[in-house]
Amino acid sequence: MGAYILRRLLQLIPVVVMSSVLVFLLLHLVPGDPAETVAGPDATPDVVAAVRHKMGLDQPLAVQYGRWLGNIARGDLGTSYISHLPVIDLVGYAFPATLQLTLAALVLALVISLPLGVLASLKQASKLDLVVQGYTALGLGVPNFWLGILLILVFALFLGLLPPGGRIDPTQNLAIGLKTLILPAVTLGIQISAVFTRFVRTAMLEVLHEDYVRTARAKGLPERVVVVRHALRSALVPVVTVVGLQFGRLLGGAVVVESVFAWPGVGRLIIQAVEQRDYTVVQAGLLGLVAVFLLINLMTDIMYAFLDPRIRLGAGMG
Repeated sequence: MGAYILRRLLQLIPVVVMSSVLVFLLLHLVPGDPAETVAGPDATPDVVAAVRHKMGLDQPLAVQYGRWLGNIARGDLGTSYISHLPVIDLVGYAFPATLQLTLAALVLALVISLPLGVLASLKQASKLDLVVQGYTALGLGVPNFWLGILLILVFALFLGLLPPGGRIDPTQNLAIGLKTLILPAVTLGIQISAVFTRFVRTAMLEVLHEDYVRTARAKGLPERVVVVRHALRSALVPVVTVVGLQFGRLLGGAVVVESVFAWPGVGRLIIQAVEQRDYTVVQAGLLGLVAVFLLINLMTDIMYAFLDPRIRLGAGMG
C-alpha cells in the first residue's frame, strides 16, 4: 500500500507543475493591464510604467513565472495590489470557510443519497423508486443560485428561522455558526446528492444480481446483512470515485453559492479579485483550489485501492 501511495504522489508532480503554468498564463491572457488598475484612472503613462516595473510585469513571462513559483515555494504568495495585505492572510482566512461549506455539503449529500439510492435499488420500479428518481431529476435540474434565493425567501425572510447570509465562525459561537451554515450547505449539497443517489442506485442494482449476493441470501443471512455487508461494500467502490470527482464540482459550485449567501470563502474572494484585476489574489486562490482538488483525488485513489485491493496489486505488477 505504501508503494502505491508513493507512486501516486510522484504522478502528481507533473500535474501540479502544469496546473501552476495554466493558472499563471490564464490571467496574463486576459485583456487589460493590472498596472493601470493599480495606478488609477488619472495616472500618467510614466506612473503606469513605474507601477508595471514595480509589479514585475515588464519582465518576460518566463521570468515572471519563475519568480512567482520561487516565491510560492518559500511560502510567499505576494501582496494584494488593492488591499496591500499579504495574500496568504487573505487566502488563509477564506479557505477554512470554503472547506467548511464544501465538507458540510458533501456530508449532507452522502446522508441523503446513500439511503435513498439503496432503498430505490431494493424497491426497483416501485412508487418509492419513482419518487427517488423524481427527486434526482429535480435536484439536477434546479440551478444552485435559484435554489439559494428560494431558500433565503422561505427560511430567512418569510419564516425568519435562519440568517439570509454571512458567516459566523463556529469556534466563536457554535449555535449561530451552524445556523449560518445550513442554507448554503443545503443549496450546495442538494444537487450533488442527486448525482450520488443515481450512482448508488445504479451500482446497487448491478451488485444485487451478482452470484455472491444470491449465495448469501441462499445461506439464510438476514437481508440487512446481505445488503450492508455484501452488496453495499462492493457498490461503494465506483461511488467513492464519483464522490472524489464531485468534490471538485462542489468547489466550483461554491463560487456561486458563496456569492448568493455572502459567504466569505475563496470563490467570493476570487470573484472580487477578478473584478479588481488583483492578479496575486486570483492566482493564489485558483492554485489553492487546484491543490485541494488534487489532494482529494489522491485520497479518493487511496480509498478506492483500500476497497478494491486488485487496483493497488495491478498497479504494483504494472
